Amino acid sequence: MDNTATNIELLYEKAKTYTETSLELFRLNAIDKTADVSSSLMARIAIVMVVAMFTLFINIGISLFIGKMVGEYYLGFMIVSLFYLIIALILYFFSNQLIKIPITNLVIDKLLKTKVNQSTSISEDHEEL
Repeated sequence: MDNTATNIELLYEKAKTYTETSLELFRLNAIDKTADVSSSLMARIAIVMVVAMFTLFINIGISLFIGKMVGEYYLGFMIVSLFYLIIALILYFFSNQLIKIPITNLVIDKLLKTKVNQSTSISEDHEEL
């Protein structure tokens, strides 16, 4: 009888340890996924900001050049502004295809990429038991 009580206590301790380890693994996986997604997005945001600054200065130069060619500097800025209005309208009407879907796919890809690797290692761990 004493042997059965010891076995039950041992089983309880192993179940408790397994549950604590599983929760810790889940927490660490969540942290890893969050860090991966946020770092990828931050890197892309930094690149977009640099490209935006480059584009700003190029556009000022183009506006001044067009303004000089037309004879009035403000007309050069208006022509470049009209060009960006057209681009804004295109982005507005096709924002799902050009912005929302690619960003959603990026986040899903990052989340599932780590999940696939982990599920393979988890299934291998269960086979060992």
